[in-house]
Amino acid sequence: MSERLDEFFAGLETALGRLPTTPAGVIRFNFVDDRETTTRFVTLDDGRARVGPVDHDPDCVVEMAPETFERLIDGADYVVAMLFRGVVAVEGDLSLFLAFRRLLPPWADSANPEPIAGMSRAVERVGIGLYDTSSIFYGSMFLLSTRNGDVEADRAGPLGLFFFDTRFLSTWRLTVNGERLSELSIDDIRPFESRFALVPGQPTHYVNATTSILRHRSLGQSFEEGVTLFNYAPEPLRYTVRLDVGADFAEVREVRDGFRRTREVSTTIDESTLRLHYRRSSLHRETVVSSSEPARVDERGFTFTVTVEPHSTWSTRLRVLTLVRDLRRRDLRERLRSSTGRSRAEAGREIDEIVAGVPRLRADYEPLAEAYRRSVLDLAALNYQGLNFPEQLPATGLPWSMALLGRESLISSLQALPFLPQRAAGALRILALSQGARVDPFRGEQPGRILQEIRYGESAAFNDTPDATAFSAADTTPLFIILLDEYERWTGDADLVRRYEFEVRAAVAWLDGHAEDGGDGYLWSVRRQTRTGPVNESWRSSVHGICFRDGRLPTFPQAICELQGYAYDARLRAARMARVFWDDPDWADRLERDATALRRRFHRDFWMPARGCYALALQADGEQVDALASNVGHLLWSGIVAPEHAERLVEHLLGPALFSGWGVRTLSDAEWQFNPLGHHTGAIWPSDNSLIVWGLRRYGFRAEAARVTLGLLEAGRYFQGRLPAYFAGYDRTTTRVPVRHHFTDSPYAPSAGATLLLLRALLGLEPREDHLVIDAGVPEEMGQIELLDIKGRWGYADALGRGRPLRPRS
Repeated sequence: MSERLDEFFAGLETALGRLPTTPAGVIRFNFVDDRETTTRFVTLDDGRARVGPVDHDPDCVVEMAPETFERLIDGADYVVAMLFRGVVAVEGDLSLFLAFRRLLPPWADSANPEPIAGMSRAVERVGIGLYDTSSIFYGSMFLLSTRNGDVEADRAGPLGLFFFDTRFLSTWRLTVNGERLSELSIDDIRPFESRFALVPGQPTHYVNATTSILRHRSLGQSFEEGVTLFNYAPEPLRYTVRLDVGADFAEVREVRDGFRRTREVSTTIDESTLRLHYRRSSLHRETVVSSSEPARVDERGFTFTVTVEPHSTWSTRLRVLTLVRDLRRRDLRERLRSSTGRSRAEAGREIDEIVAGVPRLRADYEPLAEAYRRSVLDLAALNYQGLNFPEQLPATGLPWSMALLGRESLISSLQALPFLPQRAAGALRILALSQGARVDPFRGEQPGRILQEIRYGESAAFNDTPDATAFSAADTTPLFIILLDEYERWTGDADLVRRYEFEVRAAVAWLDGHAEDGGDGYLWSVRRQTRTGPVNESWRSSVHGICFRDGRLPTFPQAICELQGYAYDARLRAARMARVFWDDPDWADRLERDATALRRRFHRDFWMPARGCYALALQADGEQVDALASNVGHLLWSGIVAPEHAERLVEHLLGPALFSGWGVRTLSDAEWQFNPLGHHTGAIWPSDNSLIVWGLRRYGFRAEAARVTLGLLEAGRYFQGRLPAYFAGYDRTTTRVPVRHHFTDSPYAPSAGATLLLLRALLGLEPREDHLVIDAGVPEEMGQIELLDIKGRWGYADALGRGRPLRPRS
């Protein structure tokens, strides 16, 4: 045992004020080298750390080499990255190890000084779009295939079996007697289960086909597919069934962003099992494919040679394991307390229970009813089994965002609070656990800051990128405070508010300190370099997302307008919690004074009289970034807008430059950077629009809120009630139908949540102490809306809204 480690553990008991009260338990550290194993016990309890043996089994066992732990103390590595790289093994309650990192020295730089080379930009993505695919998903595992069930992924294509942000299958192609299969029908049974009816040959050949194939697939702890071959000929037929298998182990973000890197994949054959391996130093990913029926197995797949009698069948069951090896070469999920081993049947029942538990909707307007059914089902399914807790955590979207994204989890939880409050509780729990504790410029970590992203891929594991835990958003920290307060207002769960007092105080300290660049009280976004270029830290995080009217890009740092609204709202909400739950009226008074001062400065510095709206952002020199964008609608939601300016803002939001007829564009069509296909420079985001609608209702603009809501719901009809993450911002009179994007997430949690928030706005639902206020603003076209059994701190309540003519205020 090194002196460094002895000194570190000796100093833990004096590290006061650095731990929250939960989680609590005992961690046993096993430090293993060539000569011996040294053990240290650390007990976390009631915000304190105690070092020394205990008389019971530990809750968490962490094993690593002493030099590995020294790297952690030095800030040269990161807990999550170490786990996925396979240099540490953890058994039991991983959340204790995550909490323990708060006791590490405060300064760090965990960047890999020699990141992997060989990454190149692939050709532009062409060919199949995501809406041409068939998809199933289960937690963070998902499969995208062509319409016949095959996977043939070029390096820039989206198809494959993905797990832990890695493509474990890039080839999964079934042929019969050398012929490809053609789709007759697809039955999407559950989010994680589908069935394909197929015939050999091209569509022109199968009118009188005597052979047909059924593929029945599902996801759970593994991927399983049943293949059944039917022979309807009057004589026996001999078939050669071939399954081609391959894995490139590409990362999902490489595929999304059009990058590629050649990886050396090795193959081993163990009797009837095909194993595909990728190794990089200590990292080991493995795809294991097996069949229930005898086959000739080679390095590229399985060949079945069978004879099927007339009017008989032949079938096999294929199973694919996706393994992520730890220090002991076990799959790292095996011995974690979070590993529940849920069956597919249990997962199905959980989804059914969630759907059955939401308020019942009766709506004359069918697009609303359809969108509600689809949105509730998608949000019930968009969860994943994390590594820290047995409870499900919120996932964001298929295929690019099947991971924990802080902003998107917070927004979708806010949207869904009256319907699915458990989503908010899960989001708050994991984000509180992962809150920033060190100053690490590489990943943007700072004490009190709330993370934006956790990825499990190779580049995250080796700290080539900060994605193992990236603190790359400026808005997640105030949104965390906002969600906690709104959650209590709906549910009355005061215990949760008391539990997270430590985290809220740290978050406010971050707003007061690290977030302010220049001492002016604003929340600033710095420049972050990614593989695709420099980005800001707002939800419009693309290169051109924040721009001047003439197309120029502002310098960094940037005080983006809606960030100031979020910070204003967060301080007021923290003040309420401090006064009501934490018995700290003095702090509550200070927070309210700070919020009032921020609002006053904001009007002084951001208002543009000539344009009649607020600036999109400020540069550090105070120059106003003058583009007109949808962000100003978020200011209405936050309440920072002066009442005398609200009507001018609404005129812009509902004017032809921003409002397309389907929704509010991200950028006005009068700006130089406008492009209706640009996802932050002209596209329409349903989640963005839902917050705008909430803001319109807050300031009393019922007719305007209803107009945006109608546009979105009518657009949803063309997406079968499932609004994608965004769609093109063409004018409705030009295209007549909403134009979909080729590669956007769908389902996407904030878009599913948008439907629920639009419904809340239509009915004017607002919790007031132990009562639910209902102030409906339903447009005449929608007829009657009834929402029954709305659960909250008041018990259960019903809401009714009847359509009537609404007069615009703007």
